[in-house]
Amino acid sequence: MSHISRGFHGRRRAPDGDAGRLPPGQYLTGGFPVLSAGPTPHTPLTNWTFSITRSGETKGAWTWQEFQALPAETVTVDIHCVTRWSKFDTGWRGVSVDTLLDRVEHDGRYVMAFCDGGYTTNLPLEDLTGGKAWVAFDYDGKALAPEHGGPARLLVPHLYFWKSAKWVRGLDLRDRDAPGFWETYGYHMYGDPWREQRYAGD
Repeated sequence: MSHISRGFHGRRRAPDGDAGRLPPGQYLTGGFPVLSAGPTPHTPLTNWTFSITRSGETKGAWTWQEFQALPAETVTVDIHCVTRWSKFDTGWRGVSVDTLLDRVEHDGRYVMAFCDGGYTTNLPLEDLTGGKAWVAFDYDGKALAPEHGGPARLLVPHLYFWKSAKWVRGLDLRDRDAPGFWETYGYHMYGDPWREQRYAGD
């Protein structure tokens, strides 16, 4: 289903003093591997929007220009892929999910992130709030490249990186949890790297 392209720069152990940052079963990479399940979408910014929906109703929506005008944050986080690579101290800039939700009336306990290319992933709402998640549009001081999920991707660094959905276009609020794209193919419904929740049953 997936293919792997450029970005693998070898496997290495965490430096002395940083071993506690590397979840079990992971290895450290200096590159940024690219993995995807199909063609990379290239959405013109003039056509890009981000929306928050609930039961078929749009609670809030932003064009690219409007989204760029929202308060943004710069964060440095470690990321951990389900394919066992981890990358320390990655730099991102984006809009906190808290900032987006503060601008709409909302409820629901779960979220389905939806993206260009038909990709989706499910998360508990509490894992996107409290300063734990962003919609990121810059990486390493530059506009986020399409192969890494640009123009914008969800960033949820405390979960395996497939939960940081690439090419994200919105969040659908729900009362009940339901599997997204990779979850229907056997990936874990939650995806905690510290508990090695890679696949259903882990």
